[in-house]
Amino acid sequence: MTKITEEIKKNFTFELVHKDKNSNARAGIIHTPHGDIPTPIFMPVGTHGAIKALQPKELIDLDIPIILSNTYHLHLTPGSELIKKAKGLHNFMQWPRPILTDSGGFQVFSLQGNSITEEGSKFKGPKGKDILLTPETSIQIQQNLGSDIMMAFDECIPYPADKKYVKNSIDRTHRWLDRCIETWDNPKQALFGIIQGSTYDEFRDECLEELVKRDLPGYAIGGVSVGEGPELMRKIVSYTGPKMPADKPRYVMGVGMPEDLLMIWENGIDMSDCIIPTKFARGGTLFTNRGKIRITHKNYRRDFFPIEPNLNDYVNSNFTRSYIKHLFDSNEILGQILATTHNISFYNDLAKRARQAILEDRFLEFKKEFLAGYKN
Repeated sequence: MTKITEEIKKNFTFELVHKDKNSNARAGIIHTPHGDIPTPIFMPVGTHGAIKALQPKELIDLDIPIILSNTYHLHLTPGSELIKKAKGLHNFMQWPRPILTDSGGFQVFSLQGNSITEEGSKFKGPKGKDILLTPETSIQIQQNLGSDIMMAFDECIPYPADKKYVKNSIDRTHRWLDRCIETWDNPKQALFGIIQGSTYDEFRDECLEELVKRDLPGYAIGGVSVGEGPELMRKIVSYTGPKMPADKPRYVMGVGMPEDLLMIWENGIDMSDCIIPTKFARGGTLFTNRGKIRITHKNYRRDFFPIEPNLNDYVNSNFTRSYIKHLFDSNEILGQILATTHNISFYNDLAKRARQAILEDRFLEFKKEFLAGYKN
């Protein structure tokens, strides 16, 4: 039991609304101090406290219920103490709905020149200064930010990794988790633990068992989408997802292709995030029910159809592929704005359609129909 379990239950709860009769897919509601989150849900990533190219108001108009921000990057600039003085990240960026912050653990994996010790992980900052991120500092930063959901500090295990490395890593991650719990003292913020274990079933089982002992508000699968390929990702999620506690939110970190989202939702996952829809949009790659299109291609010069004719949102109700191609060709920033708006809208609509299919016990049919028309 964590030291604030009973208090957090007053502020953060998960309601399982319906489980699909033909799969492990499920629909639920996460209740937080800043609003409810219908699940399954895809969370757009606002690394620095902003979704690139979009104002918070535009996200509200798109009915986005939650966003993700990055502990490590906000620690670098402007600093979590400044954000705390601004009455937290919600107020600082004028976003009234829930926020999830990652712990910085992924930066342990992704940034070069880091060193991992029992104390934590040391980074070279952008100005050459050493930065030490520990379980205590990660939680302190996230509490300064005031996010609704905080992630425990862990090591994101690279792929491939041998069993000795993985065992040592997960043991340290669990010790780090206990230090995170000891530092966590704000009952308005939920702390999620992260299940690591690379591609080894026995280590995924061990991690899950250790996390459940701590009775945390939610649990995440980490260490996927790190180079292991789609088949191994499917193996990890399909093995671990259905075993996660049914009465708590289930989160897969960093997964973002539409086909991968359908896979994790089928296996009982409620939440995911990824930079893919926003990053691809800025490069001119747009998602449709027929697959991805490269809007700068010459074929779209005289294409006066919407990006996705079946998506009834602002962008698709008003603008053509021809116009958005023209904006990219002219290096107009509006092109990136409209493309980003579209991709986030598409992902949000995909989650809503999946949820409705779950409620009607036809998720597998929905998945099959979508993939039949969707060309990678």
